[in-house]
Amino acid sequence: MKRIMMTAIAALMAVMSVNAQNGYDTRHEIGISYGFECNSDIISSFGGALGNAMAGAQSRNESHVGTIMAEYFYHLSPSVGVGAMAGFGQHTEDSYLGDSKLGENTDTYFTFMPAVKFNWLRKRNFGMYSKLAAGITFSKFKYDSDNGNDDSENNTEFNWQASLLGIEAGSTTLRAFGELGFGEQGMLVVGLRYKF
Repeated sequence: MKRIMMTAIAALMAVMSVNAQNGYDTRHEIGISYGFECNSDIISSFGGALGNAMAGAQSRNESHVGTIMAEYFYHLSPSVGVGAMAGFGQHTEDSYLGDSKLGENTDTYFTFMPAVKFNWLRKRNFGMYSKLAAGITFSKFKYDSDNGNDDSENNTEFNWQASLLGIEAGSTTLRAFGELGFGEQGMLVVGLRYKF
């Protein structure tokens, strides 16, 4: 009986050691990221250009904050994590008619999305994954006119993110990551992630 107990304890310790070496002992992760070419930036640029074209004006001095996003995932298994993402972004541009400035457009957006992450390679210091998210964006459009005819509008829209390829590297707890995909987080996403 003593030999069976010792064998069972040794087997359990071996399994725990293998899981720790592969990074399976971390179930929670939080991250912060910055994304380029997000949905809201693309829509704002297109909408501003279309609006100005209809008024016979031009867009100048475009500026994108990009999307700053925080995320949390809980891993149900080594390969599947569920969580949520919340982000902020802003786009500004000036409207000109010839050399005369008409005003400034500012689009500000806040996004909240439930998400799922699929780890297809999860090692101690390296991982590869894909991520899907869908939710809502609250946007505020504000037009500050130089002649005092200001305007603002609030909208709520469906939004999403599909990161087809994500790569992370670093220690077992702190990793840098990069993603390629499409959506509100961006086409190119870089950030830091903490696992615990």
